[in-house]
Amino acid sequence: MTATAPPRPHTPQPRPSAPPPVWTSSVLAPVAAGLATLFASTSLTGVVSGWAWFGYLLVAVVLIASTGLALRSLRAPTIVVGLAQLLVLLLLITGAFTTSGILKIFPGPDAFGELRGVLAAAAEQIRVGLPPIEGTPPILCLITIAIGLVAVLVDTLAVAAAAPAATGLVLLCVYAVPAALAEDMLPWWTFLLGAAAFAALLAVDGNHRHRRWRNRDAPGLGNSASTLSAPVGVVAAAIAMGLVIGTAVTGVGTVGSLPGGTGSGRGGAGGFGVEPFTQLRGLLDQGENVELFKVYGMGADKRLLRAFTLDTYTPNKGWGLAQNGRAQQGVQANKGLPPAPGDDGSGPAREIRIEPTNWVDNWLPIYGAPRALNGLADNWLYDPVGGAVFTTTKQNAPAYTETASIENPTKDELRRDDARLAEVPQQFTQIDRVDPRVVAKAKQLTENESNNFDKAQALWSFFTAQNGFVYDTKTADATDSDALADFILNGKRGFCEQYASAMAVMLRSVGIPSRVAIGFSSGTPKGDYVSITSEDAHAWVEVYFQTKGWVSFDPTPLLDGRAVVPPYLQNDTGSSTANDTQEVPSAPASSAPATGTPRDPGADLGADGGTGQQEEEPLWPAILAGILGGLAAALTVVTIVRSQLRYRALLRSSPARSPAPDAPAPVREDGGFLDDQNVTNWLPLIVIGLWVAAFAFLAAWVSWWFALALVIVLGGLGTPTAIREIKRRLRLQKIASRSPAAADAAWRELRDECADRGLPLSDGDTVRVAGRKVVEKHRLDEEGRTGLRTVIGVVERSWYSDQPADDPTLGPAFDEVRRSLKRNAPMSWKGRLFPRSLRRGK
Repeated sequence: MTATAPPRPHTPQPRPSAPPPVWTSSVLAPVAAGLATLFASTSLTGVVSGWAWFGYLLVAVVLIASTGLALRSLRAPTIVVGLAQLLVLLLLITGAFTTSGILKIFPGPDAFGELRGVLAAAAEQIRVGLPPIEGTPPILCLITIAIGLVAVLVDTLAVAAAAPAATGLVLLCVYAVPAALAEDMLPWWTFLLGAAAFAALLAVDGNHRHRRWRNRDAPGLGNSASTLSAPVGVVAAAIAMGLVIGTAVTGVGTVGSLPGGTGSGRGGAGGFGVEPFTQLRGLLDQGENVELFKVYGMGADKRLLRAFTLDTYTPNKGWGLAQNGRAQQGVQANKGLPPAPGDDGSGPAREIRIEPTNWVDNWLPIYGAPRALNGLADNWLYDPVGGAVFTTTKQNAPAYTETASIENPTKDELRRDDARLAEVPQQFTQIDRVDPRVVAKAKQLTENESNNFDKAQALWSFFTAQNGFVYDTKTADATDSDALADFILNGKRGFCEQYASAMAVMLRSVGIPSRVAIGFSSGTPKGDYVSITSEDAHAWVEVYFQTKGWVSFDPTPLLDGRAVVPPYLQNDTGSSTANDTQEVPSAPASSAPATGTPRDPGADLGADGGTGQQEEEPLWPAILAGILGGLAAALTVVTIVRSQLRYRALLRSSPARSPAPDAPAPVREDGGFLDDQNVTNWLPLIVIGLWVAAFAFLAAWVSWWFALALVIVLGGLGTPTAIREIKRRLRLQKIASRSPAAADAAWRELRDECADRGLPLSDGDTVRVAGRKVVEKHRLDEEGRTGLRTVIGVVERSWYSDQPADDPTLGPAFDEVRRSLKRNAPMSWKGRLFPRSLRRGK
């Protein structure tokens, strides 16, 4: 080989400025878009209590941003990226808020039906609740969907369309909804976070546009960073001032700012109500306990307080009102009432005063068979068929007095009193599309009974712990396509809605008229009144008898001290009188939801005294995710500050000579030339690993299947990059420490850098031939060419000379080559995610 002259020492000339780190224009845009969405979502603190929703939003935003980043690196069309982001959001929603997904996360017909029910429950909770409402699963689902869609839109506008300013209107809408609904002013810090995040989003885009124009340095880069960011600062200041002034002048964040709002926070939009529908599968929402009624005149009697009844069964959904209640009719409730079924008006009556304290609905609860109602306006109606007092619009309920017959029949009276079906309204006997297995089970349980009462009692006795039934705040996982058959024959786990729905269907399937009643259990005595709270909301069954009318049967196994067993269902050896009820031994009551679907008051204890309530989700994944996330955030700040400080130092420095042999290795912003004992060389990889682990544990808190899918996706995308980065840093450490293998490490790293950029160097090429290919293909500038000549010289001496290769110029020269490659041949994200150099196996 022809001998060559030793490479000349070179003095890199100072440039106007160095380019920003390569990740600035690639990663910061989706990161800034995600942060802008998350910070804007903090406005929800004004209308939703707690912070559980933020964890779901964090996972959703990270998944959406990661999906967009990965697909754009593969040059996928914008429409494909958007659809993929929506699909990822759907998988998250299915895994987190349904129990019927295929493999837990893939939606199917059952999962979509369950989602519709969840969203309906969320809508009802919003309709009847006062902000801040409880962060129940339906509310969390609705928030995750809404903000997830916002995240997709913001990511598309800011990254794909390169129009981050357009996201301002979208983010403003995120603030507008809670600002209009919250009774109090939204916290000041949420506006500050939102303005800062939006300003950062504009700054990232502005910085990219000023610095690069069609892969060339933009003119005017000699200006300072502060000069370039001045417009961004003006925009950010204007936004912040607009938010502050708008809040102070217009009263944003008060109910009074809504059209037609009264500012009181009550009116017809607040308070609590119950939903006229039961479901066969789902989760019992948990919420704070709020007093709804004070009842005077009940004494020690424990009675069920009926709000309305449901007459129509829909398979796989539950019970509701015929025609959604549109056909319901009644007479004025403050006039003379028609006789209730089974009450001829001759028996004793009781006067009961009911004072609503936090009840806003179009139903008024009543006891037993009402004979008169006083204190109501003319717009309140009484439906003698359904046994409900109602009005056409939801409103604050007045205090009212009911004169009612609450006498209980005896067993013998009920045994002699089968209903004549021809005289019973059809809606209370009709039942269609019931699973044959349910019908067969009902007939099996009642085949030895000769009258309707004994048949009803046999079905009532079926729903006990001895037969495997357990009260739980969540139904068992679906194992059957028919929800009713699944509950009766397989799961046997649920709350009052499932028990009442199941018994009513079984009663009708054997020819007994029945309906589902929605209302409240007996409540808690407090001084001279009984307190009825949202924790008392309940569902039970009413069976029709010809002369006694509608008689209550409560199949839900409650053991909390407020459940009642009427005398006609007690053992014959009991000592209770005809008008007394037996109290079941008390147990601690579970928390109950504040709004939406009625819930049971009972503690969830089985017959063996063990807890039947569903186990709470373990908190350790969330705690560990918080710890890892906090550590990752701290190290991220350290890494960014360290990178920026060294970047600025590099701009100020203008190296005029090669370092002395004993001088420490130069320090670069990418961590290349550091002492190999310095752990900060590995900080970026450590930070990435911590973030991945934090998100994995956070996802595990939502769903283990979802966490597994997240780990597989992130692992598949990140493992090749991590392997390549580890190899790169090990080689850079050899170069920085001037080890005997430094020259060989530099050449291998140069070949891998070229391979990742689409120029694999042949093993048959000499060092100089390979060097010419690098210069021509990647268009190295003068600094890169000078550095490459130095690297080639050191490599040749290392390979063909007997002298040890301990050249202090190798590190700075190799760094110049890498920096020139970054400037003139930036690597695509495909090359970063799937490095071609790994295929070489060296």
